[in-house]
Amino acid sequence: MSRPHPAAATEESTAPGTAGNTDVSVAQGITYASAGVDVEAGDRAVELMKDAVRATQGPQVLGGVGGFAGLYDASALTGYRKPLLATSTDGVGTKVAIAQALDVHHTIGFDLVGMVVDDIVVVGARPLFMTDYIACGRVVPERIADIVRGIAAACEQTGTALVGGETAEHPGLLAPNEYDVAGAATGVVEADRVLGPDRARAGDVVIGLGSSGLHSNGYSLVRRVINHAGWALERQVSELGRTLGEELLEPTRLYTADILDLADALGDGLHAVSHVTGGGLAANLARVLPRGLTATVDRATWQLPPVFALVGQLGGVPQPDLERTLNQGVGMVVVVAEDVADAVVARLRARGTEAWVMGHVDVDADLAPMSAHDPDVVQGAKGVDGGTVRLVNRYA
Repeated sequence: MSRPHPAAATEESTAPGTAGNTDVSVAQGITYASAGVDVEAGDRAVELMKDAVRATQGPQVLGGVGGFAGLYDASALTGYRKPLLATSTDGVGTKVAIAQALDVHHTIGFDLVGMVVDDIVVVGARPLFMTDYIACGRVVPERIADIVRGIAAACEQTGTALVGGETAEHPGLLAPNEYDVAGAATGVVEADRVLGPDRARAGDVVIGLGSSGLHSNGYSLVRRVINHAGWALERQVSELGRTLGEELLEPTRLYTADILDLADALGDGLHAVSHVTGGGLAANLARVLPRGLTATVDRATWQLPPVFALVGQLGGVPQPDLERTLNQGVGMVVVVAEDVADAVVARLRARGTEAWVMGHVDVDADLAPMSAHDPDVVQGAKGVDGGTVRLVNRYA
């Protein structure tokens, strides 16, 4: 695994003004340490995370910690007729501010893996390997190791090898206790097994998979709301059954194994998958439907988890804005053939994943013109000229 010490990543990252630090005399000379970069701390962090990283790696991963690049034996791809590589990159967003405020860092890695790996599984790809990047104001070995341990634990759960990483110390650009995380993953799928709009059909059934909470989207809105309300993260909230901070830091649920299991079990019965992240349920579902089809999703088929109602009430946030920002209790959506819908719900529930039929797909009822005026109707999203999604009724 490649994870060089901070010196490898921060030659151009020292802060403006650090050269004038009055604690260091010119006669003594200015060192990298006096500029704010602790190379030895980076090395200690690597030692603390080694075992967790190795637990994600099978015989396909070659080399060890400290190389310039991670190596992965792709010989297994020769068994594919036409392998397509799928890749995705993402971060965790401002949820890291909650982790920093609570000084709890071992869960944020699940959010990172969820945002990255569960984006490639949407097309039916099996994840192969992942790399991560952590930028921080100061390397605290235990903190960096906690972050990477979380990433490694989530990679292990999703069957993804963590083959590389980078920790960069950016004094002056980030405050000493601030950090940000990002990652990228690569997977593989047989060309004729790719999931997506081309497979969706009128008559298909839309099935929702429950989220574990807010996941990793909309935290700029959420943080603004709780700051406006003056609520402390340590506040016990009866509706949540725990503190506000514990709720906000709940890790993103990982759906990789669930979706791959469905792909293996259903074959042609699984048509499309949508990861409900930024943009909300309707916009993300519209991305995986072809133009000409409309999915009608019934809000009454599931109960809105308390945290979503709480955010809306505390901030007076309009429902359309909530639905465009938060997942509203739905972390993933699968579009399946009608004759396998009941079996899909039963299979997911047997695996411990909350699932229910939430809607159906029909030939487009020419709702697209309404999408500009009706917040309950979305046609296409994020540059995709896709299908239409209509939300109906009220939450149970």
